[in-house]
Amino acid sequence: MDAEQLDQRLEAAVSIAEAAGPIALNYFRSPLAVDDKSAGGAFDPVTAADREIERQMREQIAARYPEDGIYGEEEGGRAGASGLRWIIDPIDGTRAFMSGMPAWGILLGCVEGERCLAGVVHQPFLGETFTGAGGRAEVRDARGTRALQTRASARLGDALLYTTDPSMFPEPAEQRAYEALVGACRMRRFGGDCYAYCLLALGCIDLVVEGQLKPYDILPLIPIVEGAGGVVSDWEGGAAHAGGRIVAAANPELHAQALGHLRNVSS
Repeated sequence: MDAEQLDQRLEAAVSIAEAAGPIALNYFRSPLAVDDKSAGGAFDPVTAADREIERQMREQIAARYPEDGIYGEEEGGRAGASGLRWIIDPIDGTRAFMSGMPAWGILLGCVEGERCLAGVVHQPFLGETFTGAGGRAEVRDARGTRALQTRASARLGDALLYTTDPSMFPEPAEQRAYEALVGACRMRRFGGDCYAYCLLALGCIDLVVEGQLKPYDILPLIPIVEGAGGVVSDWEGGAAHAGGRIVAAANPELHAQALGHLRNVSS
């Protein structure tokens, strides 16, 4: 895919994600029925907003790119013939959404093989759209469009770390590794979901450490963080596309220091 084609894909992703924003806002901070997908396991919420957004996004993708595959959190996969597929997380951060906290986003990524070529996070309540493609990352908001750049600080002792929920690390070995890293950082905060990765790309924080992620949770975020100068991997330093345990860092130096605490956790 050449640069012009990639730009076209990115703009299509922005258009599709932003078109879903009014649906999300219609439900956000309003009475909302919540279903539990867990079938008796840990609470896994889904709302009418999730389902309606994904349905519209799938329809728009299929109309624009009928040969592409689609995989969404709520409706699963549809095969395609082009070698490209679209990854949808209609509301990443459903718990935040149902709680009235604007730390959620509409995620869409265009993927070839195991690599996300273009990723978008749209946060309609805040009026922000984060994009990543071709080694660059930007944010679009009321002030216009500007490049994203992660922080340059390479001292782990100065780092601000975000994690969505401590229950992401149920195994004792995970907990020990995670708490060792937290102890080496300046501050930890909980509750970011996808927006924590946006804060990382904005240069507001230094690390995001998570567990139990699905591919649709992380794939659209990778080109945004990397395009801003950050690094995203699993806890062993490998590719992050499959989800699982993830560490995202503002720069390679911090990433290496974080991996020093997180590596070699038995699966």
